[in-house]
Amino acid sequence: MASDAKSTGSTKLDAVVQNVKAAEPQKLSGLALYSRFALAGAICCSVTHGALTPVDVVKTRIQLDPATYNRGMIGGFRQVVQNEGAGALLTGAGPTFAGYFLQGALKFGGYEFFKQQAINQLGYETASNNRTAVYLASSGMAEFFADIALCPLEATRIRLVSEPTFAKGLIDGMGKMIKTEGLGAMYAGFGPILFKQIPYTMAKFVVFEKVSEAAFKTLDKNSLSPSAQTGVNLGSGLMAGFAAALISQPADTMLSKINKTKGLPGEGTASRLIKIAKDLGIKGSFTGVGARLVMVGTLTAGQFAIYGEIKKALGATGGVEIAK
Repeated sequence: MASDAKSTGSTKLDAVVQNVKAAEPQKLSGLALYSRFALAGAICCSVTHGALTPVDVVKTRIQLDPATYNRGMIGGFRQVVQNEGAGALLTGAGPTFAGYFLQGALKFGGYEFFKQQAINQLGYETASNNRTAVYLASSGMAEFFADIALCPLEATRIRLVSEPTFAKGLIDGMGKMIKTEGLGAMYAGFGPILFKQIPYTMAKFVVFEKVSEAAFKTLDKNSLSPSAQTGVNLGSGLMAGFAAALISQPADTMLSKINKTKGLPGEGTASRLIKIAKDLGIKGSFTGVGARLVMVGTLTAGQFAIYGEIKKALGATGGVEIAK
C-alpha cells in the first residue's frame, strides 16, 4: 500500500518526518470534539454556579422579600445565617449543580457547534467579517436548547429557596411540584427564563469574544504563558459577566417571582407575568442587582477560565476561531 506522504528522497529523512507527524497531537472533529466542548462547559458551569449557591440564595431572598432583606448583600448573608443557620445558604445546591451541568453542556457545546455550522454555511471569510452576528446567533440558539433542560431544575431551586420547608431536596421538591401543581409548573418560568438567559448568554459570549480579541491585538497569544492566557480569560469573563448581569436583571427578578408560588386557578403564565411586571416597575425589576453583579461577574470569569483549561486538558483544540 503506497504511503500518502511524499518522499524526500532520503530514507532517514523520511523516517524523521514520519516520526514528527506521529508525535503531533491528533486534531479532533465531529462528536469527539463537541462532546469535549460539552463536558468542559458542563463542568465549568456546575462548579461555578454551585460554588456561588450562597450568593444566589441571598440574591433570591432579596428579590422575593425586599421588605425583610433590605440591608444589601452582606446584611442579607447575616440575616439568613441568624434566622435559619449557615446551612440555609446551601439551600437548592442540588438543583443548581444538576441544572447547570446540563445547561453548561448544551450552552458551551452548542455555541461551538452552531458557530462551526455558521462558518460552514457562510464560508470562513464571510463569517469572520460578520463575526458579531455569528456570535449572537450561535449563542442564542445554544441557550434556547440549554434552557429546555435547565427550566425544571431552576423552578425547583427557586421553590426550595423561597420555601425552605417545602421539600428535602431536588427529587422530593420536583416530585411535590409535579404532583400538586402539574407538569406545567416545571415550565411556568420558561418564558422568563428565555427572556433572561438568551440575552444574558448572547451578551456574555459577544463581550467575551470582543474583549479577548482586543486583548490579543495588544498581546501575542502564541507567546503568552498559560497563566497569562488564563488571566486574559478571567478579565474578559469578568467584563462579559457584568454586561450580561445588567441586561438580564429584570427577567431574573420576574423568574424568581413567578416560581415563588403557584398561580391562581385559571390564571395563565402570560397574565401572571404582566401582573408581576406592573407590580415591580423599573426600579423593582433591578432589586438585588448589586448581589447579582458580584455573582454573575465572578462566575462568568471563572467559567471562561475553567472552560479554557479543561479544553486544553481534553485536547479540544479543533475549534475554528474567526476573530481577526
